Amino acid sequence: MTLNELNEKITSILIEAEIKEAEIESYYIIEAVLNISRAMYFLKKNDVVPEDDIVKCMEIAEARKEHIPLQYLLGKQEFMGLEFAVTSHVLIPRQDTELLVEAVLKMLKPGMKVLDMCTGSGCIAISIAKLSKEVEVTAVDVSKEALAVARKNGEENQVAVRWIESDLFEQVADTYDVIISNPPYIKSEVIETLMPEVRDHEPRLALDGTADGLYFYRKIAKEAGAHLVKGGRLCLEIGYDQGEEVTELLRENGFLEVTIAKDLCGLDRNVYGVFG
Repeated sequence: MTLNELNEKITSILIEAEIKEAEIESYYIIEAVLNISRAMYFLKKNDVVPEDDIVKCMEIAEARKEHIPLQYLLGKQEFMGLEFAVTSHVLIPRQDTELLVEAVLKMLKPGMKVLDMCTGSGCIAISIAKLSKEVEVTAVDVSKEALAVARKNGEENQVAVRWIESDLFEQVADTYDVIISNPPYIKSEVIETLMPEVRDHEPRLALDGTADGLYFYRKIAKEAGAHLVKGGRLCLEIGYDQGEEVTELLRENGFLEVTIAKDLCGLDRNVYGVFG
């Protein structure tokens, strides 16, 4: 089987399974297994593919038919130009969250301390540690399994992050200049309506914001002040319809200059507040 024939075969399997970006994902599978770039694919598309590589590609394609996210099957996802290992214990990093990281990077100065709450894969904490200068980064998650993935990512990206296993602030003692969080914020009943890749395979612990989606914002808004220096900032990713409610939660808990930032689609995505 040639490389081109393999690509057509994988694409056909994914289209039959109603995978939306079947052609693109076929390339991703081939690139990952054969370790070749898209440009190299076109140069070698008539070359015969080794049988072992065909078998590996087909195994991934068959698993993808079950709507297991491709990132889990390949074991990685890019975020902020860095590569992160991902498993079913962590939420897959999203491009929207890069806007939150980019905003925080602009706030930082040497010597500042940053806390990433609900770190998951560690993509936020690690990106900040990698891309900022002389900043001390701590990351928290309640999941032991998620922290194991985050620690591995920290090692692979060669950054120093302090990892804490904690239910929100329970095991956190220090104060910080910036607290950043992308907590679970999807309403429990909405989760069942999501695409199967998310609903059936991403960790419910990282998705479920309870009945109204605001449980973690209430807790974080109430407890963050005890862990922020005066004038410290709280930076949150939110659901597109939660801007006004989260803004009010921050104001009720002593935050000033509360602002909402929109994503690239013009939807509310982040909320920032300064602790008074």
